[in-house]
Amino acid sequence: MQFTDQIGTQHIFEATPKRIVSLVPSQTELLCDLGLEDAIVGITKFCVHPIHFKPTKAIVGGTKNVRIDKIKALQPDIIICNKEENTQEIVAELSQVCPVWVTDIHTIADNLQMIHDFGQLFNKRTEAQKWIDKINFIYYDFQQFIKEKPIKKVAYFIWANPHMVAGNDTFINELLQLNHFENIYKEKEGRYPEIELKKIRLEGDPDYVFLSSEPFPFKDEHAFEIGRFTHHAKTVFVDGEMFSWYGSRLLKAFDYFKLLHSKI
Repeated sequence: MQFTDQIGTQHIFEATPKRIVSLVPSQTELLCDLGLEDAIVGITKFCVHPIHFKPTKAIVGGTKNVRIDKIKALQPDIIICNKEENTQEIVAELSQVCPVWVTDIHTIADNLQMIHDFGQLFNKRTEAQKWIDKINFIYYDFQQFIKEKPIKKVAYFIWANPHMVAGNDTFINELLQLNHFENIYKEKEGRYPEIELKKIRLEGDPDYVFLSSEPFPFKDEHAFEIGRFTHHAKTVFVDGEMFSWYGSRLLKAFDYFKLLHSKI
């Protein structure tokens, strides 16, 4: 069986992979939702969904700092990585252990392709198609909901000290656009550029400042600090999983977005 992942690497398997190590939290959740819970033998410390995985699955490190020895000991048939979450060095080193499948998600279409690929790869075609159909249905419903909403300017913060934001060519930016939020940093160089707070009004003067729940744990003091440099922007704490987790999590994200629009 020959398959090609989302960075163009071809993989040949003699049989359907039965032992999976997942190094991407959102993809761990997706694999479980596709009915592959028993096949998952290793996860990262950031794989928090489903909640019962952490005490029952082997923890092999983080997304950027993995324990190669632990992964080898698990004797995986396949390791699931992501171009953004995991480094090229990690992928190259792990490729000496077993095939490493790398996803690359920038758009909703990329996300649906990933689900389709996993359905083919793990012989879960029916389950994958069900998820694709459910996401497409609620995606269409949300497009009807949002079409009359005015476009508002937003700055989406992912880190503090240094202050970093979501830029262009990111899944976050894709979902901001879907929500009629114009990312004021979409033209700035880099996918997650570092910015100066004192220039925020000059660079776009946003209507909203979104402080993501991950990867940085923003608190009220951060909101106050950033707020000092904005003009009229409303600061909103947002669920980072809903804006950045691809896979099956997207199904829950649309309801979250509706609730967010009702509150801001």
